[in-house]
Amino acid sequence: MKRKRLPVPQYLAGIASSSAVVLSQAITIIESNKPEDQVLASEIMQQLSTIKKENTALRIGITGVPGVGKSTFIDTFGSFLTHQGLKIAILSIDPSSQKTKGSILGDKTRMENLARDKNAYIRPSPSGTTLGGVAHKTHETILLCEAAGFDCVIVETVGVGQSETMVKDMVDFFLLLMLPGGGDELQGVKRGIMEMADAIAINKSDGDQIKTARKAKVNYQNAMHLFPPNLNGWVPPVLLCSAIEKTGITEIWESIKKFEGKMIQNKFLESNRQSQNEIWFEQLLQYKLMEKLYKAPELHTKITETKKSFFQDKINVPTAVNKILKEWQHFDIKKGS
Repeated sequence: MKRKRLPVPQYLAGIASSSAVVLSQAITIIESNKPEDQVLASEIMQQLSTIKKENTALRIGITGVPGVGKSTFIDTFGSFLTHQGLKIAILSIDPSSQKTKGSILGDKTRMENLARDKNAYIRPSPSGTTLGGVAHKTHETILLCEAAGFDCVIVETVGVGQSETMVKDMVDFFLLLMLPGGGDELQGVKRGIMEMADAIAINKSDGDQIKTARKAKVNYQNAMHLFPPNLNGWVPPVLLCSAIEKTGITEIWESIKKFEGKMIQNKFLESNRQSQNEIWFEQLLQYKLMEKLYKAPELHTKITETKKSFFQDKINVPTAVNKILKEWQHFDIKKGS
């Protein structure tokens, strides 16, 4: 059964009053590919600035190696924040099947405490076909959550491919979760992801793993000193924690707050968000231009014809692409709506 859409003012009023139901409905519209929903989504986003909010939410990105326990960590960390009187939103991006485009969306079952917490909002979203597994509409969703009055918005990455870079360009603080393992683990970690981290937390630092975790901490600290200094003047700490035993969580939050204070003081937080908006603008513009071009009937026909050529070995792929690029400017993209 098709859900009846509300007038834009009702969505805005519901978001302003922190209604989880209306917020979810608005996010569903934002994520929808239906033309009528895209028009409605555009109107909602255009008028979102009319909602007055006292503070801007702190945006935290969390990523980690497979098996590090991201969801369990977020459940423990999020519960810690709500006990501090904060309202938090968790945007958890689940990997979609490339065959069925379906998604398990199981994060609510893995975050049992937060799922029952009235001060927490969990939004699992399928990544779809977006590069790196980060939902295409995550930027808009963050703004909706901020307008709804959340103090923190946590974005959990899938943890594969380019998703870390994409999330880094959306958040204020980027936390990298690692497992105890020392040198062996360090060999398998890409330099790029460590350079992006504002802090490294070695999770599962408990029981028989304590000694190993401490050794890993030293190895990661030594590795961090090899990287160029951050432009914002921040030195990323390496911390130990256990989501299961709930240890080290306070230290992680204190580090995040210290980072936020320093970034506000040197005005890097504001300039960083401006840079992120520029990146978002470029990405969204490219996406919309490509979408517009692909919808042009003549171009779509030409692409189909050209594909047949290289399927029949009459032309190779680079030549086929260059042929399209030479001819695309002759098509009337106004027809592609």
